[in-house]
Amino acid sequence: MSVCPDLHQHYVQVCQNLGQTENPFIAHVLQEADKNDEIIWTKGFTLKIAGNSHLVPVQRVTDDNLQVLVSVLHAAAFVTGLDLRYNVLTDAGAKTMATFLQENSSLRYLNLMFNNIGKSGAELIAKALHRNETLLHMTMTGNKIGEKGGMFFASMLQINSTLEKLDLGDCDIGVQCLIATASALNLNKSVKAINLNRPLLFSQEEETTVHLALMLKNNSSLLELHLCKHEMKNFGVERLCEALYENSSLRYLDLACNKITSDGVKFLGKLLKWNQTLQILDLKANRIEDDGAIYLSEALALYNRTLQVLSVVSNNISGKGLVALSDAMKTNTELSCIYIWGNKFDEATCMAFSELIQMGRLKLNCTDVEPYEVDGHTYLAELSHGLQKHYYWTPSYWAVTKKVANASLAIAAVSEYL
Repeated sequence: MSVCPDLHQHYVQVCQNLGQTENPFIAHVLQEADKNDEIIWTKGFTLKIAGNSHLVPVQRVTDDNLQVLVSVLHAAAFVTGLDLRYNVLTDAGAKTMATFLQENSSLRYLNLMFNNIGKSGAELIAKALHRNETLLHMTMTGNKIGEKGGMFFASMLQINSTLEKLDLGDCDIGVQCLIATASALNLNKSVKAINLNRPLLFSQEEETTVHLALMLKNNSSLLELHLCKHEMKNFGVERLCEALYENSSLRYLDLACNKITSDGVKFLGKLLKWNQTLQILDLKANRIEDDGAIYLSEALALYNRTLQVLSVVSNNISGKGLVALSDAMKTNTELSCIYIWGNKFDEATCMAFSELIQMGRLKLNCTDVEPYEVDGHTYLAELSHGLQKHYYWTPSYWAVTKKVANASLAIAAVSEYL
């Protein structure tokens, strides 16, 4: 077996050759990677150079720093993942990365979340993925690539046949990009998860939801769909539910932060009575209220035995609806995780969930509340648990993201990086 390359030594040499100053953060990460040569050879390795790390001093990665880094990575086929989130890469850095993607045949995961990449950078990266046949997971979240930048990724989906997850959340994409992406996914059989959160929509007609619903009727490979902040109302939910009667693959549906009321949840309740594939349903920050919670509890108590996770955080649900959900958990043994914080807890709610926890039916690592007593009365305190608690931020007090705070990764992960 050949000797594993010394990444840090190579980095220092390249900096000297190019006349550039070393980035101490990159140097530290490479030194740590050199200590894990056994893991590197057996499993591959992800270089985590996230600019929002709180565990070590951080000097964020610039375009010039990236040029040196990719020079090092050309000789490091054992590096299969690269996490560059929350740095200061621009379109110039995107050009460097695009060239690297065209030449590299080992990288499986690339995270460019919340850098400063715009439309032209998006074009370069998307076109590089026309030829790349190894990258599985691409995260562009928070880069303001806009409508035109998003269209390049939609076009890429018509050509690329290896990418499994694409994350375009918070990228300021619009109606045309969403429709084009939905059209591409009608034929694309490789993408298993897509994040289209928070597009910029200026219409109230929900035509994008209609197109995404039509896609779900035809697509049999998509497992995970994120549609947060789509201004979705009951009409849109009805269209999605109609489509999901004909879909037998989707496992994770994220409808958080929309405008769904109890009337919309009625359609979801009917769907859950029939659906046998959905495992995670996220309805956080809607307004389903007691009636919506009761619709869900009826489906879960009597019919559905496949849903494992339900989030109804901040939905204006009071005791009546929350107690109904707790009662459903007593008869439904498959529903293992439920998140309810941000609703209206009365004493009956506190007692009901306290009982579930004490009897072992609901584990503390599967919910976001914990009971406590004061003067003989039971109350619920918040736990920092959820489906994607650490999606946007990194904890300052542990190095490895805890599964209890990111339950979706443990339950319905599409790949090792999700």
